Amino acid sequence: MAYAAPAGLGKTTLLAEVRRRAAAKGCTVLSARGGDQEQRVAFHVARQLLQPQLAAASRTELAERLGGWYDIVGPALGLCTAAEGSPPDPQGLRDGLDWVLTHLAIRRAPLVVVLDDAHWADPESLGWLSAFAPRAEDLPMLLVVAYRPDELPESGAEFTGRRSGQRPLGLEPLTSEAIASLVRAQVGDHADDAFCQECWAVTNGNPFEAVELAARVRDRGLEPTADRAHALRDLAAAVKGSGLIAQIESFGTSTVRLAWACAVLGTEISPQLAGAVAGLGGEEVARCAERLRQARVLAPAAAAASSAPEGPQAPRAPRIQSVAEDEPAPDTLEFVHPLIATAVYDAIPAATRVALHGQAAWCVVDAGLGSTAAARHLVETHPESDPWVVQHLRAAAQETLRAGAPDTARRYLARALREPPDHDERAAVLFELGCASLLTEPATTVNHLRAALEEPVADSALRHGIVYRLSQVLAHSDRLVEASELLGRESRLTTDARSRLRMQSEKFMWDAFRADEPDSPARSRRLARLADRLTGRDLTERYVIGLRAWDATLRAEPSGTAVGHAERALEGGLSWADESRGFEVPVLVALTFLYADRPGRAEELFAAGTAEFERQGWRGAHLSFAYTLLGYIRYRRGRLVEAEDFVRAGLRLAERVGPRTPAEWYAVGVMIEVLLARGRTEEAERVARAHDFGEPFPAAVTFPDSQTVHAELLLATGRTEEAAAELEAVGRRLDPRGMRNPAWCPWQLHLALAEACETPARARETALAAVARARQYGAPSAIGQALRVTAEVSADTDRVKLLEESVDWLERSPAAYELARSLVALGAALRRAGRTAEAAEHLYRGLETAQSCGADGLVDDARAELAAAGLRPRTLHPTGTDTLTVRERAAAELTARGEDPAAVLGVDQATVTRLLSAVYRKLGTDPAGLAQALTSGRP
Repeated sequence: MAYAAPAGLGKTTLLAEVRRRAAAKGCTVLSARGGDQEQRVAFHVARQLLQPQLAAASRTELAERLGGWYDIVGPALGLCTAAEGSPPDPQGLRDGLDWVLTHLAIRRAPLVVVLDDAHWADPESLGWLSAFAPRAEDLPMLLVVAYRPDELPESGAEFTGRRSGQRPLGLEPLTSEAIASLVRAQVGDHADDAFCQECWAVTNGNPFEAVELAARVRDRGLEPTADRAHALRDLAAAVKGSGLIAQIESFGTSTVRLAWACAVLGTEISPQLAGAVAGLGGEEVARCAERLRQARVLAPAAAAASSAPEGPQAPRAPRIQSVAEDEPAPDTLEFVHPLIATAVYDAIPAATRVALHGQAAWCVVDAGLGSTAAARHLVETHPESDPWVVQHLRAAAQETLRAGAPDTARRYLARALREPPDHDERAAVLFELGCASLLTEPATTVNHLRAALEEPVADSALRHGIVYRLSQVLAHSDRLVEASELLGRESRLTTDARSRLRMQSEKFMWDAFRADEPDSPARSRRLARLADRLTGRDLTERYVIGLRAWDATLRAEPSGTAVGHAERALEGGLSWADESRGFEVPVLVALTFLYADRPGRAEELFAAGTAEFERQGWRGAHLSFAYTLLGYIRYRRGRLVEAEDFVRAGLRLAERVGPRTPAEWYAVGVMIEVLLARGRTEEAERVARAHDFGEPFPAAVTFPDSQTVHAELLLATGRTEEAAAELEAVGRRLDPRGMRNPAWCPWQLHLALAEACETPARARETALAAVARARQYGAPSAIGQALRVTAEVSADTDRVKLLEESVDWLERSPAAYELARSLVALGAALRRAGRTAEAAEHLYRGLETAQSCGADGLVDDARAELAAAGLRPRTLHPTGTDTLTVRERAAAELTARGEDPAAVLGVDQATVTRLLSAVYRKLGTDPAGLAQALTSGRP
């Protein structure tokens, strides 16, 4: 439920009644209120809501209750300090808060969550609750929000009804009869109609102003009669604006100073802290506070009241006599209403207000509340070249960033930069500012980091850190040339050998992704010479060796060579969640196994990497890539239903990151491939259109190659000329760079199919070139796929032989979908050649394999071929698990030991071939990796 109304119309009183009734019914109530001053404090509202439910537990109990979310949400909620390592990304933190609130809704049901003054909620909390709101309908909970419609930020748009269609409820000014009831409740039933009518007129039906006006009538002893009604306008002026300020000033300087201090401090104000800011002693604070309470500026200090959220055991009645905020705890000071707080704050002279914020920052730090509590005051002060200010803003930024609020950290650091910091500290602040802006403003990050490099940096480690981060953000902004040039220039300047090696390794990596690299073969030769003499003793060396493995894959060196380098890179470990390194090299090492027909090994690495991302709270682009690539691995294994599920999860995460980001680009490309494999071409077209998948393509050589995927879609929809043009462009881009592995980018195979109608001879030539490259690489799935395409573009006389060889290779691979395609194609070719009995065997196998893959379009093709041969399709049975049967395991173990399974098991060679084909698909390996797969603990 959302209530939208201007100030003073009773939102707070209404929400207080919601809380009272919910508590009376036994609900668990979580309550929070946005504050004009606190809206710059990250997670202020989230802490109000969730901290009371968790703070009483010990660290051990919290870690047990929150599980893997403890280190992610704990710092944001003020339950623990941030652990070492990279901070969670904002999306990961939101997911963690979602889990905590969902868990509470289930454990403490029914749950009522109340947020007052949502327009003043901090952006982090408001964005989280706004995104969570649609889920409330599926949980035993009620979410109630109130806000001023003209002041609600865009991050709270969910509560406006623009997205959901559920319009917020409005509150109207009270009628004259209602105002009369309020007045008589305050001053007595003897208030006459004319007096009450005038109260309604001077307040315009605003309930806050009416209640406050009636209270002043009562306090002044004014007779509520018609002949005294003329005094109401003067009294009404004292309720707000200049009249209210004049009344406060009439109490003297000390009272004014206390009121100002409270306005600067915001809500939940400690009397001791307010006194320190105002420069008043304890007794003077108590006297001034009492004057302000009597004037209805501060709320009464009722011992029974508390501003903390209440649970089912602690119901609290709202204050009947006021529409103000609930009464504060006895040791805090609170304004009667936010309108009064705003009026007092606005009345402070500008220079005095700045000075008070500065004083508040000092007092907060002296009280032991920390740099983060002081930072919201420091951002309101004027720059004065004060190192103390810079120190605390940097500390607050670090704490806030590690808690998962980079935008707030960026504001603190930007303010620190304006102070400004000392000359030798400026580069460090610029570096920290660049790191805080990395996820939200990459262009700004580049500017900050470039400026940091222009500073005289005495600390070489800092300079190198700036270089690494700048090259990373340049590369992720599709500015690979600049990233490469920066690393090349800095590697020549540094005198530290290990730093130079790391810069060279990262330059190798970004150059590998460049589509316009001027001399890729020379770079590959340099990389090979460097990697071959390294031992992998540290992470930098392992990264170089990992890049060598990927380069060997791209250049179609024998797959065993690439796998050997990949295994060397993994011997000392490769972290996926090292923020200073990026996750590119661990991903490329895993993909080396995939393209070499070891998808089982690749999946193990991706599963470990995904777990690292989730533990770290990286649930944005990082986790999107991980899910997408896990889906791609399943696609390569022929598990298309599972692949679609993973890729959809990756695409959902990518869409939260933003449109046309690399994460979304990859997810859309893989989704198109999966849908085409499942025979859902129209849906693939819709996905491409919905995400604007097409030119201009990224400058980087992406995975999978985006232009090739787009051309594949064009080919599937009959636009062969357009497809051919795009594929020829891919060839012109990759061939000069030596990137010739059809297992990675099968552009030649698609081009051959596009050329088949108009230039069949050229199509066969193109396909045979792909076969040669596949044989050079040696992965059975690549050879089998290339042979199948060659058969499709060849004369009928050659087709059966080529397809038989294709099936033979694919039976030695884990690529179930490609095997199904070749089996169906071979069966169809045999049928057309009149060899029906042989055709039947291959078509039945192809049908069963296609069905187990979830390749619905291929299933239909196989059924059609069987019908054309006059054969009835068999009943398809559910596929089994990945667990090897007794005979499969026996055949696999004998093969791994170099023995002949046919002789030992007493079966023919065709049976052994079938058994081993199932083994390779289940274990996700080819014959070369069989022994390792059997000992790795896979089923």
